[in-house]
Amino acid sequence: MASTENLIRIGGAQASPRPPAAGCAGAAGAAARQRRPEWLRIRLATPDQYRKVKQLVDGLNLHTVCQEARCPNIYECWGEHGTATFMILGDICTRRCGFCAVTSGRPNPGVDADEPENVARAVETMGLRHAVITSVDRDDLEDGGSGHFAATIRAIKRRNTDTAVEVLTPDFRRVDGALDIVLGEGPEVFSHNMETVPRLYRAARPGSRFERSLDLLREAARRRDAGEYAGRVKTGLMVGLGESDEELEQTIRDIRDAGVEVLTVGQYLQPTRQHLPVDRYVTPERFAEIRRFALDLGYRHCESGPLVRSSYHAHEHV
Repeated sequence: MASTENLIRIGGAQASPRPPAAGCAGAAGAAARQRRPEWLRIRLATPDQYRKVKQLVDGLNLHTVCQEARCPNIYECWGEHGTATFMILGDICTRRCGFCAVTSGRPNPGVDADEPENVARAVETMGLRHAVITSVDRDDLEDGGSGHFAATIRAIKRRNTDTAVEVLTPDFRRVDGALDIVLGEGPEVFSHNMETVPRLYRAARPGSRFERSLDLLREAARRRDAGEYAGRVKTGLMVGLGESDEELEQTIRDIRDAGVEVLTVGQYLQPTRQHLPVDRYVTPERFAEIRRFALDLGYRHCESGPLVRSSYHAHEHV
């Protein structure tokens, strides 16, 4: 799932704290946390819009990672833009990524049939003009959760005709027809995060494959170019996991060659000592260079900065 999201969880089982990620617990536990640089500090502010959204979230009994994980962008996203990201399919992931704080394990069987309508109701109540839907990985489901994504898109569009819908999906492990099911509902943005460079996949995304994720984006872009899908294709990357500048730039080229038109790039921040350590803090100047590099390659839009997350300024990508 999307590691770099401001997530609003609706329903799902209560889970115990996430166990250490396989293959990285020793290194992460032993590594002392680096002191965060000045550019990663934020100013806390709770304007009326922020308080309004918080009251709505609390009133609808929604669980928010925005609050629990103290996301640095919550004040801007809720307080200024009125945007939010909903996480569907529960809160237990069937994969164990070295960077992600979501609990791994065995999810409750099946899906919450009321969840699509609950999400749509929340979007309506909050007055969102851009709703982002993501999920945990659900490799236990025959369709990988694609049908639940489709049902959620339908419910949102039925209640909110002027709201743009962005989906940030798992790779579905090449479940036959999964992409058809999701794109068939016409989301304005189809997104799947590549997260990092190929060399780091074994440690960062042990249940995933770089080429499998890239193929999913490539196929979505092919359908867009063939006129079979009218939305945009998007992905996100983290920096600071141990990639070199050369690896990062080659990965950005490969993603663009696959037809992706929207890219986000942000700083990886270690959720706990049991997760992969931060290798380096990338400067704002370097993030600006990355953005220029991406735009020169032909990306239509690139958000690149220390606090950028997958849904950061998502309403501007459509």
